[in-house]
Amino acid sequence: MPGRRPPLLSESAFAQIRQRVVQATGALLADDRRMVVASRLHKRLKALRLSHFEQYLALLESSDGVAELEHLLRLLVARDSYFFREHRHFECLTRWLAGLEHPARLWSAACASGEEAWSLAMVAAESARHPDWQVLASDFDPQLLERAGTGLYDVAQARYFPEGWLARHCQYGTDATTGHLRIAPHLREHMRFEAINLIQPLPDHLGSFDVILLRNLLASLAPSYKARLLPRLLAHLRPGGLLIISHSESIHGLQLPLRPLLPSVFERL
Repeated sequence: MPGRRPPLLSESAFAQIRQRVVQATGALLADDRRMVVASRLHKRLKALRLSHFEQYLALLESSDGVAELEHLLRLLVARDSYFFREHRHFECLTRWLAGLEHPARLWSAACASGEEAWSLAMVAAESARHPDWQVLASDFDPQLLERAGTGLYDVAQARYFPEGWLARHCQYGTDATTGHLRIAPHLREHMRFEAINLIQPLPDHLGSFDVILLRNLLASLAPSYKARLLPRLLAHLRPGGLLIISHSESIHGLQLPLRPLLPSVFERL
């Protein structure tokens, strides 16, 4: 394939790939994403020494298809994350946790590489009244979840930290990790990481949470998946607890036991 034009992704092949993605994650690739999908998968086809997308679809159907599907999802499903994204949410949460009398349970339900889950942990360490708080960080991608569990990030990401929090909650990397920050042990002992695909039945052991952070997932979900997902998540949110979504997302039109507190912050009724 070197020197040749990229293979053509036909409408039929694109439709089959879209179906694979939505069945695995609920994420719906827009009609106008065909060229983007072709571009992102082109290198994968070269690495596998495949000449066209029909061969790739056959691979997905083969005994190696489960492992290859993970590569496909990693390439096509957006997983952007950084510390203290939409910082007003965390300012609201700081005040809210200070008034909670029992040990807080918080869930970063689509944590990607973990920055927002660790942001929750720092807020809890700073403001939770009871010291036995816990954060569950979950994602469908085991590779991203493993990265999140290391707690190791480029130090440039600290630019969004509140003043003084980097020194209180992180260690600086040395030797091979110079230029990185590592989440400090006093936060790690409150964290749990678990592979959970939110569009599949949720584990029975989850229990109830005071806060569920679910950002930058709803915008990508097919409407039918979104309508089914939220009631199942809210079954694990205590009355009076908070659901926090992204400013760019909406739950308008869904009949849910929620009332708005702030833009994209809702209280469970």
